[in-house]
Amino acid sequence: MSHPLPPVHVIGAGLAGSEASWQLAQAAVPVVLHEMRPVKGTEAHQTSSCAELVCSNSFRSDDSETNAVGLLHDEMRRCDSLILSCADAHQVPAGGALAVDRHGFSAAVTHALHTHPLITIQRGEILALPDRTEMDSVIIATGPLTSDALSASIRSVTGEESLAFFDAIAPIVHRESIDMSKAWMQSRYDKTGPGGTGSDYINCAMDKDQYEAFVRELSAAPRTDFKEWEKNTPYFNGCLPIEVMAERGAETLRYGPMKPVGLTNPHSAQRPYAVVQLRQDNALGTLYNLVGFQTKMKYADQQRVFRMIPGLENAEFARLGGLHRNTFLNSPRLLDGELRLTARPHLRFAGQITGVEGYIESAAMGLLAGRFAAAERKGCTLLPPPATTAMGALIAHITGAALAETFQPMNVNFGLFPPISEGRGGRDRKLLYTQRAKKDFRVWINPDDRDAPH
Repeated sequence: MSHPLPPVHVIGAGLAGSEASWQLAQAAVPVVLHEMRPVKGTEAHQTSSCAELVCSNSFRSDDSETNAVGLLHDEMRRCDSLILSCADAHQVPAGGALAVDRHGFSAAVTHALHTHPLITIQRGEILALPDRTEMDSVIIATGPLTSDALSASIRSVTGEESLAFFDAIAPIVHRESIDMSKAWMQSRYDKTGPGGTGSDYINCAMDKDQYEAFVRELSAAPRTDFKEWEKNTPYFNGCLPIEVMAERGAETLRYGPMKPVGLTNPHSAQRPYAVVQLRQDNALGTLYNLVGFQTKMKYADQQRVFRMIPGLENAEFARLGGLHRNTFLNSPRLLDGELRLTARPHLRFAGQITGVEGYIESAAMGLLAGRFAAAERKGCTLLPPPATTAMGALIAHITGAALAETFQPMNVNFGLFPPISEGRGGRDRKLLYTQRAKKDFRVWINPDDRDAPH
């Protein structure tokens, strides 16, 4: 039996496309989800699974009381998010963070999409933006690894409004190859979270001489060459290669991914000068990734330099770091408040290509794009969430016309929210942000709950 509504087409089965498809189908709107893998691969993906995680297994803080990322998690859970439900089901210990077993997570997302009666997955590359006569409602969620052909088609419509930056991937180490006579298990400040113990990270301490020698070798190591057309493409500050951070000053790493605070080395009475942390990467606990150690060093040099870290002298790498190009739109100039391309309103964009940064932010924009498209397909209008909420603050950032001249990718943070007038600071102020957001989001989800207690 044919469905009374024509399908919405979603291009890209990453986190945003997977979430958009789920939201549409759960709203009783049929979906055709297009994914080019495995017919055509990318520079970073290793499988054909939906929602494959290629950079980190962490969705960051799960604290919805005082953290904007945790608040975004809470809002997505309230929206029956597929990404969050699968993340919760495949969580691994990571202190107060929500980290997942990569393969279990993407397998669960893939299974849910494959078995939903209203979702059809078609494998193959979409070479150009579809015309309205071909597909009258489309969500483009191709992410930072949009194919060359589709990127060229987007540029043909947007002119020079498409921008790009480089993103780098951190290496992964086999747990059994880490020397625990030098390393130890501890979360920073012994922080616990769901499934956590306060000892969820492997820590490798360095003294001053070890740190300085490491930084020297890191800075001198050969790196992946750029293609000619890539040379003017900038890095995104939120995901700088470790060697680029080192170039910004000898102490930069000690105030970044190698900060020694909140940790006590049980093997030595000497306070660590710098600490490298490794986070569990799979449910079995057999793989750990080097936190903040995304890199563009050549493979042989990665092994040589990273084995200078105490405890990793004999490290065996399940995956070495890499580099790929990220593509995003100048969304404030190109998209309306429902993520539609103003030049071609039958096209919506979602995910990292819109200029949000981070897995969970990308999935959140997929969630909203799916809900907007579902409402439109049913002849309704759905207003964006209030800017006082995490989702609303993100969409306001990427569609606010005033930002067009200075627009850069952004993680969710309280700086994007309308200010709180009360003169409190610190944790109390963050709590006021989240309390206001939860109240306003509840009303957006269900206007009939406006006067209900919360």
